[in-house]
Amino acid sequence: MANEYEVKKQICEIGKRMYDRGYVAANDGNISFRLGGGRYLCTPTGVSKGYLTPDMIAVVDDAGKQIGGTWPRTSEILLHLEIFHELPEINAVCHAHPPHATAFAVAGINVPMRILPEVEILIGNVPIAEYDTPGSKNFAQTILPFLRNKANTILLANHGAVACDKSLEHAYFHLETLDMYCQILLLAKQVGNVRQLPDPKIQELLDIKRRLGIDDPRLDGGEVATLGGGDEFLKGFSMRCIPGHTPDSEGRGRGAGIANLPSQAGQPQPTEGTHIFPAVVAGRKLPATLGTSSQTARRRALEDEVERLVQVITDQIVGMNGSPK
Repeated sequence: MANEYEVKKQICEIGKRMYDRGYVAANDGNISFRLGGGRYLCTPTGVSKGYLTPDMIAVVDDAGKQIGGTWPRTSEILLHLEIFHELPEINAVCHAHPPHATAFAVAGINVPMRILPEVEILIGNVPIAEYDTPGSKNFAQTILPFLRNKANTILLANHGAVACDKSLEHAYFHLETLDMYCQILLLAKQVGNVRQLPDPKIQELLDIKRRLGIDDPRLDGGEVATLGGGDEFLKGFSMRCIPGHTPDSEGRGRGAGIANLPSQAGQPQPTEGTHIFPAVVAGRKLPATLGTSSQTARRRALEDEVERLVQVITDQIVGMNGSPK
């Protein structure tokens, strides 16, 4: 059985890491640990995780009733207990609002997998649990299907993320890994396309995972591609129809109607009878034969650059011919 006071100190340390990294603001987040014998340590409610002291840590029983400590236990202890009851091998749970990961939870977009090897091995698929009021029994039970599918890190829709493992440090590390991963994904999306690893390389990572004794549904004979996920992210960010476009079945509307005109999706652009808006670059209307797209603008810019270079070279030649020998 773990030394209770030492675990309390470690909970305070993990809380400070969360706070210092910006994973929690004000009194957000909560941490818990299984002591054994139906007893659990947990953080108090209404206290910043950056300023915890061991005397603040509460003790609760299997039902969430406080049986130790003078500070009231976290209001979200039921979420932690669902994990402890479902996964007897788990000893620690960390819940926070890491901003990059929580952005996916708020947008309702699955985190794509098959991209970073560390994430594939240490976390695996990161599902999103449906939203419910924090602190309620229904809220706690939203994660059950994913725990049963061997997830150790789960996004909570419009809320944050929760992670679990055998130790407090590893549970916290899952949050840290997830948030860094989501930050990388968001940066990569700005730089260009996000590339996924091919099936053979994913299989190699799963073999490593098996040797390390880390569970994953794909180790039970499921297809490598089963948990690819993240289609919404890989397609793009827009969750709303672009102004002037006709929304599609998902409410986006990219290319489904332009400038308040009838939908032209799947038809040549512009369609017959549609008014053609001329391309204008630097106040100059371009000939219709050049087209009206952004490609035209690039072509015009290239032509201007060629003209500029020709002029520079001409000026240099004239200057050389006119200079004294």
